[in-house]
Amino acid sequence: MVLLRGKGAMTGVNLIAKVYKNGVTKDGKSQYADVQLDARDPRGPEQTNLHLKSARIEGKDGKSRYDNGAPYSTSQMEEIVKAAGPNTEPILDKGGNEVGTIYGFKGNVMPATSGTGLVVNTKSVEASKFQVDNKTLDDQFASMRAARDAQAAAKVSQAQAPDPNAEQEQAVQVDEPAVG
Repeated sequence: MVLLRGKGAMTGVNLIAKVYKNGVTKDGKSQYADVQLDARDPRGPEQTNLHLKSARIEGKDGKSRYDNGAPYSTSQMEEIVKAAGPNTEPILDKGGNEVGTIYGFKGNVMPATSGTGLVVNTKSVEASKFQVDNKTLDDQFASMRAARDAQAAAKVSQAQAPDPNAEQEQAVQVDEPAVG
């Protein structure tokens, strides 16, 4: 899950929402959306997980997966769609069929009142300064991977660095006495 810390970190956030057509609740009153911090936002590059919500769940097959979707009411989704305007990109399955839409927008986020993670305050949404395209999702994954790799490299270099508080052993060279 994305970590936004510090004053103003949760305001004016560039976001993308992955919304699948089959993500509508049975009663039709809510739509699940995987909202993510846009990797191009200044807060994005160091994030190892760009999702506003990310909960580990166990599938019916016993494998662990992540649930990144949070429910938004129909009126909240309408606000996100309106804010994104033409800044959308279809999500296609392997057969080339449209199964959902990516929306690019900007807004304030806040902690979820139920469950975990962050949610969008849809009263604050507006157009994003970044355009979504058919490479946006690939760029999101690449950004998270690069941040994880950088974190791993930092841990390795930190583990290899000498402890500045440890006493340094100094090699003292002693001349051997010369024998006659």
